[in-house]
Amino acid sequence: MIDINKKYRTRDGREVRIYATDGADKYPVHGSIKYETGWELFTWQLDGMRTPGHKGGGDLIEVRPRHKRTVWLAVYPNGYIEATSKLEWRNGPCINGPYDGEKPIACIKVDLDFEEGEGL
Repeated sequence: MIDINKKYRTRDGREVRIYATDGADKYPVHGSIKYETGWELFTWQLDGMRTPGHKGGGDLIEVRPRHKRTVWLAVYPNGYIEATSKLEWRNGPCINGPYDGEKPIACIKVDLDFEEGEGL
């Protein structure tokens, strides 16, 4: 169900504004889609579909918050990989190792940029 308090985009990536979710008939969600020439009015079903049973480019997709994180991957000779934060990297796995002081063969910085819920 489309919620007026959430942010949406079209399936093909265009910006959307939602004005109401209590309209009449089959298309109670009212809003507009942004094009290069300006905003165009549209209506949708409560599930965000433009046309029943059709998954087209104008269907609504919720925009979830993006997150950025930096992790360090300690790689060990036995193939084990351990993710750690920068603080842990300074004091932990990338220095001492979790296996009887075994030293990692590499410690790789990985910058992550992902949408909340991505991959779940």
